[in-house]
Amino acid sequence: MPNYGIIDLGSNTVRMCIYEVRNSKQLEYRKKKDFRTIINHKVMAGLAAHVVDGEMTDQGIEHAVSVLSGHLRRAEYFDCKRLDIFATAVLRNCENSHEAVRVIERRIGHDIRLLSSADEAHLGFVGAMSADALGTGTLIDIGGGSTELTRVRDGKDSNNVSIGQGSLSSYANFVAGVLPTAHEARAIVESFDEKLEETVRKNRDRYENAQFYGVGGAVRAASKMIAEVKRSARPTDLTPADLDQIVTLSCEDPSAFAHLAVKATPDRVHTLLPGCLILRRVLEEFGAESLHVCGGGVREGYLIERILKGVPKQQRS
Repeated sequence: MPNYGIIDLGSNTVRMCIYEVRNSKQLEYRKKKDFRTIINHKVMAGLAAHVVDGEMTDQGIEHAVSVLSGHLRRAEYFDCKRLDIFATAVLRNCENSHEAVRVIERRIGHDIRLLSSADEAHLGFVGAMSADALGTGTLIDIGGGSTELTRVRDGKDSNNVSIGQGSLSSYANFVAGVLPTAHEARAIVESFDEKLEETVRKNRDRYENAQFYGVGGAVRAASKMIAEVKRSARPTDLTPADLDQIVTLSCEDPSAFAHLAVKATPDRVHTLLPGCLILRRVLEEFGAESLHVCGGGVREGYLIERILKGVPKQQRS
């Protein structure tokens, strides 16, 4: 059974996953049961914090090179039939995107696929569908540097849209300490509202749904946090009231919030509340009653759509 590797160069984390594919023959449709994750290793790189005045800094490029080089060394032990690196909002949205990608590629000796916002949203949908049966609703993916919304109807995705603010960029741009103050939390929401107005509200009816689906680290972090708050098992479904409970606790008892956050998601303490603020605002704006936390996401979607379906590997220029 062949191994395939994916390195996800994100705004907050850089994660390497190695998958063992149980049936390497071409299939029209693949489920998560068709492959097994051998290794899932992430580094909290925080690359979005290295974007200054719209450009990825030299320090940020060096950090990306260092982290990616480490992942590539680890991948050598798994004899991958194919290994791809893809990048999302952190490199897609910076003004020196082309230059930064080319420098990193030369330094690591490996090509990088720069996903468009539409690519990222679609692959998140494919990954979510590989693990869960998605009915009519809206899919949300809150990354470090952007938030994607996708309309889901009849087993298909449409109207993918990217809002240029995520959990880490919210932290980097608005938070002076570790946890946002009440004033900083309001600033995060106000900024997100402005971006929402620019990108979505003219077509808001497309995303109005009682049922939402969530993928990505920020959504999973919210689920882990509510488990700590309620002293219960991690829920697979969240409600707007759950998000209200997290935000209220952060305002009324920051110390208790911090201690629970360290237990729930120690590597995301600083981005947990910004992500929850964005998630709560989206659920409120579009009338959601429930959010299902999906078991798959962009990486699984990339494996299915870009590797197992035989899309040729991109060659470095």
